[in-house]
Amino acid sequence: MGVRLRDVAQLAGVSVKTVSNVVNGYAHVSAATRAKVEQALAQLGYQPNLSARNLRQGRTGVIALALPELDAPYFAELSRFVIRAAAEHRWLVVIEQTDGSLDRERAILDGVRDHRVDGLLLSPISIGADELAARTDATSLVLLGERIYDGPADHVAIDNVRAARDVTEHLIGLGRRRVAALGVQQYSISGTSPLRLAGYRQALAAHGLPELTAEVERYHRAEGAAAMVRLLDSPAPPDAVFCFNDLLALGAIRTILSSGLRVPEDIAVAGLDDIEDGRFSTPTLTTVAPDKAQLARVAVDLLRLRMDSPGRPPREVKADYNLMPRESTLGRTT
Repeated sequence: MGVRLRDVAQLAGVSVKTVSNVVNGYAHVSAATRAKVEQALAQLGYQPNLSARNLRQGRTGVIALALPELDAPYFAELSRFVIRAAAEHRWLVVIEQTDGSLDRERAILDGVRDHRVDGLLLSPISIGADELAARTDATSLVLLGERIYDGPADHVAIDNVRAARDVTEHLIGLGRRRVAALGVQQYSISGTSPLRLAGYRQALAAHGLPELTAEVERYHRAEGAAAMVRLLDSPAPPDAVFCFNDLLALGAIRTILSSGLRVPEDIAVAGLDDIEDGRFSTPTLTTVAPDKAQLARVAVDLLRLRMDSPGRPPREVKADYNLMPRESTLGRTT
């Protein structure tokens, strides 16, 4: 027979109810009592029956994570942190790809209940506040990324305007005066392009510098490489480029080097996302590093709060980020 709550309670000298409260993560247990119970749990090797607990709570112990592109390094890295954060709640994570499609995002929003998951983490590209307001599925929802602010759902993201301004200021601070923005999407309904463009423009305006922009359809390496060709062919080519994500930046660097120019001596390049590839590229990539672990942890914690208190007002949370200057703007230091 396995270890029972009664056995743990007897060893810890507390009630069965107190042991149950500790096992289920309830907050109203003193630190001393919790420590005593946790020591007894460890000593006896108690393993909770998660299936039985979820059944009592009407839950499955499974949450869904819906992302635009599973092969994009940023989303792959974020997924790892979400899985790690969910494990702390003893949740399993199922992952779905939306391709940024409006129909696909709508289907996921309104069809999660059919798949018996307890909550949904969604990084939207196409849906807006109207689609969220019209949602019929009552499954707990938290949004990730730049798409929707002040909407009818909990939302976690970095401050993209400030991050873009910071990285543009970094380029200007190095003495660059023709700073281009690579990643503009003219008809984008995603929040990424307009937010990062706004921060770029704020930095240029503060120094009285002209704008120079290059449009892309998607934030992939090939798009960055092609857009950089157009910038180099312009009447006044840039001496620095802020790319709206790291994949665009890696593509831009390839074009610059293939053209016989040097990075950063001729053109400094910076990105945003801090994907692992940028730490090992030649040159290494200056970027803005969102705290992906914090993004994932806060999103999962908000989802737990939403499950426990469905009627509470939605929260807008800004996660931390750091500017990471590397060789693509500073050059080699050794």
